[in-house]
Amino acid sequence: MDTTPDIQAQLGHVPDAPGVYLWKQAGEVLYVGKAKSLRKRMRQYTGGHDDRAMVPRMMARVDSFDYVTTTTEAESMILEANLIKELRPPYNVDFKDDKSFPFIALTLSDPFPAIKYTREKHKPGTRYFGPYTDARAARETMEVVRRVYPVCRATCVEWKRLTARSGEPTGTACFDYHVGKGPGPCVGAITQAEYRERIDKIAAFLEGRQREVADELERAMRVAAADLDYERAARLRNSLDAVRASLERQRVVSDRPLDLDVIGLEREETITGATVLLVREGRIVGANEFTLDKGLDAGEAELIEGFLLRYYGTASYVPREVVVPALPEEPQAAEAWLRGLRGTNVRLLVPQRGDKRSLLDLASTNARHSLTRYKHRTRYDEERLNRALLELESALALPAPPLRIECYDISTLHGRHSVGSMVVFTGGRADKAAYRRFKVRLPAEEANDVAMMAEVLRRRFAREGAGDTRFARQRPDLLLIDGGKPQLNAVRAVLDELGMSHVPLASLAKREEELWRPGWDEPVVLPSGSPSLYLVKRVRDEAHRFAVEYHRELRGKAMTASVLDEIPGVGPKRKKALLKHFGGIRKLRAATAEEIAAVPGVTRDVAEAVAEALQGE
Repeated sequence: MDTTPDIQAQLGHVPDAPGVYLWKQAGEVLYVGKAKSLRKRMRQYTGGHDDRAMVPRMMARVDSFDYVTTTTEAESMILEANLIKELRPPYNVDFKDDKSFPFIALTLSDPFPAIKYTREKHKPGTRYFGPYTDARAARETMEVVRRVYPVCRATCVEWKRLTARSGEPTGTACFDYHVGKGPGPCVGAITQAEYRERIDKIAAFLEGRQREVADELERAMRVAAADLDYERAARLRNSLDAVRASLERQRVVSDRPLDLDVIGLEREETITGATVLLVREGRIVGANEFTLDKGLDAGEAELIEGFLLRYYGTASYVPREVVVPALPEEPQAAEAWLRGLRGTNVRLLVPQRGDKRSLLDLASTNARHSLTRYKHRTRYDEERLNRALLELESALALPAPPLRIECYDISTLHGRHSVGSMVVFTGGRADKAAYRRFKVRLPAEEANDVAMMAEVLRRRFAREGAGDTRFARQRPDLLLIDGGKPQLNAVRAVLDELGMSHVPLASLAKREEELWRPGWDEPVVLPSGSPSLYLVKRVRDEAHRFAVEYHRELRGKAMTASVLDEIPGVGPKRKKALLKHFGGIRKLRAATAEEIAAVPGVTRDVAEAVAEALQGE
């Protein structure tokens, strides 16, 4: 980590107190964070004790820092949220789409507040509801509101004239008033007090208290009908129908009046899909989808905290409970910050069972679909894979981008049941039809990965040379093996022996994720979090998975065979009959002596011996 000694020395003067720290490069703020102890937290960055993938990249750029102390953790979170909102540092969690989201707003500072659909920055004197990630849903909601409670639009010419006259009627009725969507303050048809009551009800509706609005409308309709005011009763009935239609589109998730937001995440390499389910009065009244610019390269706790800061920093409403897949690093500080926004207590929770756990699973499923749609819409995978292949071509000095990568791995247990795997990635994607596996023939008392790797490579290319149709005739653009320089040299010798020294070769060491090339004195270290590093790690991990899977299969068969072979009265014919009848050793082990005795050719005594041996094993 290229943190300058000067920064290391300066950290000794940072106080052991709560506060906010800012990592900088040439005066630009790269990252804003908070801590219970500034000194301890900041030293984690420079001492290599922070395992987040983004930290080495960021600290390689850092040339200075600032910090601000606070008296409490809650104060530090408030300050952190304000600084992130103001500075938008590149290494903090942010929305991938750098755009403004729509809100529905009520201009409460005006004599007759109007409703509007807007993407503007929040202004004093205006109350905002949202954000809405679906612009169509926001406009439809606004239309439903105006059908239930006729109210002025901020775009109405007569309303603008009315506002300029400090609420004095203009004497000219607007078009909305004529069609029943405007209450008519422009002609004095409604008082400011009556209009304000209507605005309060609209606010309740937009907060999600639609059941409460429906009950009130039904009561008012019955009173109007009892008073023989049928015209008013008809208007109220129409409004009630609009609210009920809105309620019918909402999914009921609990018979309890739950008031909570449920946050689901789906993380990938450097990107995350997030879905917020809005649950009001036990119903899902809406869902907002976001894509974040951090993924597995950031810690889950940091990702949760960053999303909370980003979302609730602009959201119009904070519920009593926020359900999350994991708690942020300092949940008490986060709850205190949310409490300051709501005005009453807010609880963060990670449910393990019940309705809330089901809602969290639903939110996570929706986050996964949201991320898939984003990647398809933006061609994210294609662009990232192309960048990864070009980065590998440059870093490893290959003659062309490695469109076909073959990777090999060995799995063994003290030299027994040793196997080798060959996985193929074409264009950066797994080509499972081209996978191959090898049962290692080398006799060995102990594991000898180098010799086994050499055997696997020799057999793979010898069989291709002999015209084996199970191997592609296309040579790999990059041959990748799991291991360091010993494995690399062994494979290089095999390729030279087969006259294939022209095949590009590299090995990936697990410990430091270093790539070694034949004849190079220094390893290649791909940038942390880069597409190329993620690709070679994914290829390596897939080869390891495929090898381990085959190794376990052979070991399981060997264990099964040895146990049954040791039971008196069980010969090859009975062993085959037992395994065929039960479909495998797992079901045979779970069977009772009576069930085993039902197999044709198996006596009661043998069945009891098999059951006793397998259950004991």
